[in-house]
Amino acid sequence: MKTINMKTILKQLLKPAMIFAVLLSLSSCVEEKTSTKANVNSSEDTSEVVTSALDLKGKKIGYATPSLNAPYYQALLQSIKASTEKNGMTFLSADGQNDINKQIAAVEDLITKGVDALLLNPKDPDALVGVTKVAKAAGIPVFIIDSSIDPSADFVTTIQSNNRANGALAGEWLAKKFGNKKMNIALLSGNAGNPVGRTRKQGLLEGITEEQLRTQGKINLDVRTQMYTEWSYAGGLKAMEDVLVAHPDINVVITESDVCVLGAIKAIAQAGKTDDILIVAGADGQKEAIKYIMDTDFYGCTAMNSPVQIGKNAVEYAIQYMNGKRDFPKTSFTAPLLITKENAAKYYDPKALF
Repeated sequence: MKTINMKTILKQLLKPAMIFAVLLSLSSCVEEKTSTKANVNSSEDTSEVVTSALDLKGKKIGYATPSLNAPYYQALLQSIKASTEKNGMTFLSADGQNDINKQIAAVEDLITKGVDALLLNPKDPDALVGVTKVAKAAGIPVFIIDSSIDPSADFVTTIQSNNRANGALAGEWLAKKFGNKKMNIALLSGNAGNPVGRTRKQGLLEGITEEQLRTQGKINLDVRTQMYTEWSYAGGLKAMEDVLVAHPDINVVITESDVCVLGAIKAIAQAGKTDDILIVAGADGQKEAIKYIMDTDFYGCTAMNSPVQIGKNAVEYAIQYMNGKRDFPKTSFTAPLLITKENAAKYYDPKALF
């Protein structure tokens, strides 16, 4: 667990082409869709009937999930299922069971069943490229949801939360909170090479550094270590235990996802450091994280990555495609949203899956 050189990180992550303002200017390549619901992760059925000139009865929507072993994946599946059936279509799903070979086989099975649209949440950005080409050859449009895929794949659009903008909001909040005080940061990531995690990390660091440069004219932080959690509670607990041994002076934990740090809270509490360490998440708005934000001072903020809204958007875009629309942007974002103590109660639903 060696200390990460901050100069190297900034060189890699703060390239001019990556600056947050540039991202927001690429309006021809992205679309942002805002929910009209206050709690976009509500346990209530918020699916809607989409306007369609085409009779949707008998149409089939196939969804391939990488896994169902996390509340996020379960909520995403339920959202797609509810929206599909609300619009009179048949829902088919396939679980990759956290195994890339099983997910490939699952996608092939959905293609064989003749789905009219394939919603794909790829476990790996490269390994699923081939099946998107098989789907296209079969006349099946592919919509990438939640995660990302290599640009060489054949797909209509990627539907996900604005990971970079969300991360930047969280990083900016953290920089304002700390002011001139130095941050000794532990970064808890999902898994190595994950494109979504990388984008969230970029957003977090951009938000911190841009706000510090704006208000202080300098960058004042030290990323002491990065640990991988495999997007799990157990992984977060183990990672944080190791961090506290190697870097007892850590006063900030930033993370690519709520799930990466929820297990880590146990290690922080056992070490008696809940008053010494501030947690900031670049995503997801998980209900357990929101509850901590409401009830404590050590979980500062998170940002909304709503599986409910992403599922609804994906089905809506699939219906639009069936109705002849082809001018989709390559990336379609849900609107960025920061959750802090000031607004957490508005987004908290204890009955929600996620």
